[in-house]
Amino acid sequence: MRVQELWRYPVKSLQGELLQSAALTPQGVEGDRRYAIFDVESGFGLTGRRVPELLFGAARYSASGALEIVLPSGEIATDDAALSDWLGRAVTLRSTDENVSRRYESPDDFENDADWDPFEGASGSFRDSEATVVSLVSEGTLHGWDRRRFRSNVLLSDSGEDDLVGTRASLGGAVVEITKRVGRCVMVTRPQPGGVDKDLDVLRTIHRERGGKLAVGASVLNPGPISVGDELLAL
Repeated sequence: MRVQELWRYPVKSLQGELLQSAALTPQGVEGDRRYAIFDVESGFGLTGRRVPELLFGAARYSASGALEIVLPSGEIATDDAALSDWLGRAVTLRSTDENVSRRYESPDDFENDADWDPFEGASGSFRDSEATVVSLVSEGTLHGWDRRRFRSNVLLSDSGEDDLVGTRASLGGAVVEITKRVGRCVMVTRPQPGGVDKDLDVLRTIHRERGGKLAVGASVLNPGPISVGDELLAL
C-alpha cells in the first residue's frame, strides 16, 4: 500500500489541507488538530457531530505558518467574533498551547441525534482517542464512499490496513504502530461541501458490515518525513 493522499486538519471538524509531504511527529501530522473551536457557555469543544456547520468551514496554514480559517462565504475569520457570527453562538478558538478542557459530545442515537453524552478527548492535539494520532484508510476499504467523510490523514492504495493492527510499520521516514481499528460515529453521515450529502446509510452499513469500524489509527514511534508515494511496510 502506498500513500495516495496526505491530509492535515488544522482545526478540529473543519475542512483541511491536501499536502504533498509533511513531518510525522509524536502528535501526528505536524499541525494536525492543533486548534479547536469551543462553546463559551457550555465549555464543550465543538465538533461536526453537534454542529454540522463546522464542516463547511476550512482551515489552512499560510506560508508564514499562521492559521487561516476560511468561512463558507469565502471570507477569512479574523477573530472569535467572526466565528461566533458564523455559528450563531458565542465561541472561542483555542490551541494546544493552552490548558483547556477536552470535553466533547456524541449522540447515543445517530438516527435522531438524541441523548447527547459527554466524553473526554485525548491530550495533546485535539483528537478523540489517545490511541490514535494519525489515521489511515485504504481505497479498497472505502466501499466507494467519498474519503472526505472519514477525515483520515493518510489515504492508501489497495487494501489491507485492518490486518496490520497490533503491528509496527514504516511509513516514509517514520515508524508507526497500528494500534486500533477506528470506531465510527454520526460524523461520517454529515453533509460537506462539494456534493457530499447527509447519508445515514453510511453508518448503518459500517455497523452492519464492519462492526462499526472503518480505517485504522496509529501512534508514532519514530518521527520522520512522509510524502505522497511512500509505501507502508510492515516491520
